[in-house]
Amino acid sequence: MATLKETPVLIVGGGYAGLASALLLAHQGVRCVLVDRHPGASILGRARGINQRTMEIYRPLGLEQAVTEAGRPFAEEGGVARCTTLADEWQWIITEDFPRALPELTAAEFCMADQSSVEPILAAAARDRGAELLFNTQCTAVASDADGVTVEAEDRATGERHTFRARYVIAADGYSGTIRERLGIPRGGFRRLRDNISFVIRADLSGIITKRALFWIIGGPGTAASGGFISHALPNHWGVALSYDPAEESPADFSDERCAAAAKALIGRDVPVEIVSKAAWTESVGVADRFRDGRVFLVGDAAHVWPPAGAMGANSAVQDAHNLAWKLAAVLARRASDALLDTYEAERRPVALELADLTVRSQAARLSSPPEHDPMDAILCILGQRYRSTATLGAEHETVFGDTVEQPAQPGVRAPHLWLDLDGRRIGVHDLFHDSFVLLCGPASGEAWARAADKVEGLRAYRVGADLIDLENAWRERYGDAAAVLVRPDGYVAWRTEGATADPGAQLADALHRVLH
Repeated sequence: MATLKETPVLIVGGGYAGLASALLLAHQGVRCVLVDRHPGASILGRARGINQRTMEIYRPLGLEQAVTEAGRPFAEEGGVARCTTLADEWQWIITEDFPRALPELTAAEFCMADQSSVEPILAAAARDRGAELLFNTQCTAVASDADGVTVEAEDRATGERHTFRARYVIAADGYSGTIRERLGIPRGGFRRLRDNISFVIRADLSGIITKRALFWIIGGPGTAASGGFISHALPNHWGVALSYDPAEESPADFSDERCAAAAKALIGRDVPVEIVSKAAWTESVGVADRFRDGRVFLVGDAAHVWPPAGAMGANSAVQDAHNLAWKLAAVLARRASDALLDTYEAERRPVALELADLTVRSQAARLSSPPEHDPMDAILCILGQRYRSTATLGAEHETVFGDTVEQPAQPGVRAPHLWLDLDGRRIGVHDLFHDSFVLLCGPASGEAWARAADKVEGLRAYRVGADLIDLENAWRERYGDAAAVLVRPDGYVAWRTEGATADPGAQLADALHRVLH
């Protein structure tokens, strides 16, 4: 007999998108259950690189130190090399290291942590905040109605069946997940770029690799080795990726013996090689036509897929979750109407469409011989994403990206960075944004706005020059003459006002109501 359990939000999928969703919902005080068919986090090296925007999300959650520590084994990596085998001469096709610290733009720093080492950190943090994570549990059916969603699942070890009744479902079941297809949502512009086998080997390559690249592009026409990629996984562990033609062979054809032989060919020496794990995956590009279907939301690879250029995939998954979590929390707490949930698609889908196009062109430029100009401005893609929806009052921009990362505080842009002193602690302004709306009150009229904010549930106010010390005197440059700037829990400007007003409380209440409804 199936057990019945009710939960406000049910999450299907325990990768980056699902774990981030569970963590961020639980941080907002929303009970949630996550089911994932895998027994736990994968040990395959995947999604290397946590960008500054994602680290901004992790900082106020207290995860920055743990994630940084997880990235230490990869901290010395940089650049991309091309070679016929690792033992031959390398041609460095990307030599510039991406700037990890951007102190003019953010307090967060780029971290080289691998997905397989970060997922356990997210899982532990989600559980600590009350999320229930059920691994080795396969979702078998999803059925929506006017009042909620019924999800059937089965424990793959015991065969025990579970029935969940949720107000909302987050489909974070990845590229090959089935929920999007069950809902009949097409993936517009979908193209299958290449099919790959990835595997992790244990091998001592210290006598061959003297400087670690982000990855090596190996082989090619007329070379002894089969074409492939190698990247560092963990000490004496290396990730290998090989492309294959699915019309001629399948993942089952890649035995441990074949993979070991291919790895030795790519290395260029007959070193001892042990196969640790294997997985098949398809590199594709496509964005779902809808990110919402009633009470079901697509997040991460379930919503969009593209090549790994620029490490935008996993980071975008976390940022999807960040955008959606606070909105679900507000609706479930009855502080917002259901219409707020429509802004998730309105804001995140245009970003996905832009990144899908950019990553395809960027990867083609990087892999061409000789490499061509890379069209992707990584800093702009990471920190310059702009939103336009009913949750950004007065947003004037028409495109996702401008020419540069915008520092003036305008509705629909990420709140400009400030270095601040809060109670004797040096923080970045984004450390303030995580579990509620924040009203940043300008030096001239901050007292009146702060008093008005104190009467509003789910809102914190800070007076610049009183509660917050502007350490670099950057407020006027970046926030102008703003009397008050309303910042959403995801760090985006929702509304701003200048000058004095007779009734700041009424003006603030009206702005919040329009954002949330």
